[in-house]
Amino acid sequence: MTLLRRIGERLRRPQGVPWRSAGLRTESLSADESVRSTGWVFDNKTGNVSLESFTTGGDNEVRRYLKLFGFSDDGTQELSMVEIGSGIGRMTAGFSTRFGVVHAADVDAAFLERCRETVFHHGQPTALRTVHVADGRTLDIETGSVDFAFSYITLQHCSSSDALSLVHEALRVTKSGGNIALNFRTWTMLDTALVPLGGLVRVLWRVPKAAKYMARVRSLTRLGWQANRLSPDDVLASIGTDLIGTRLRDVTVVHSPRRSVRVSAQGVHRRAVRRVHPSHWWLVARLA
Repeated sequence: MTLLRRIGERLRRPQGVPWRSAGLRTESLSADESVRSTGWVFDNKTGNVSLESFTTGGDNEVRRYLKLFGFSDDGTQELSMVEIGSGIGRMTAGFSTRFGVVHAADVDAAFLERCRETVFHHGQPTALRTVHVADGRTLDIETGSVDFAFSYITLQHCSSSDALSLVHEALRVTKSGGNIALNFRTWTMLDTALVPLGGLVRVLWRVPKAAKYMARVRSLTRLGWQANRLSPDDVLASIGTDLIGTRLRDVTVVHSPRRSVRVSAQGVHRRAVRRVHPSHWWLVARLA
């Protein structure tokens, strides 16, 4: 990426600064070294961790979420999927042992290099395909070609418009009869302070010298990369509520029992699940 393009990307998507910083570092590191030095970007951990422990944690989450979304242990081997926001492969490795084809999609090409290495050591490399989301909002995947579209703790780091574009892309690439499970972050009381502070951090990230330092400070990064808050009504309105029951079936908002979730659209189920974080919710649906 040229210098002008890097500057333009920083101005347009300042919340991406930590990823670009981590991506630059991972270009010269192995996947295991990347986990030890930049693992907090992907799993909030650094130091006494390894690629093996990193992927073991991801595999446990893969198992839990597939069960939550109705996939049996042996019912996915012939299916294909896309993981929007694969990072360096924490969950991708687990997906690759369960699905016939896994498209790992991410905005950073260096992450995808490390993702391939991670899957080589701890997954099934023959199942892996990588997709560079260079523009931050579209997937270079054929329409109607995957059985399952999945995204976890990624869409909250996009601008609202990019996140909603990726929702439409997930629907576009999923086959008729296929499933989507997309994770979002919604408003909490803490956000009255966190959102303005995050905005201030992103303003400072527009200054290259400040950004280079700040992108390596975990507390600042956690503030700055929370780029949007989307409610179920926001997302469903973008998709088109007229599609519920026609193009989209079994539409369910999965949320924490510790908070109520407002859903205005008719025909949408709500399901409280204890292990969902109170600030998160999932859109789960099947394409007709």
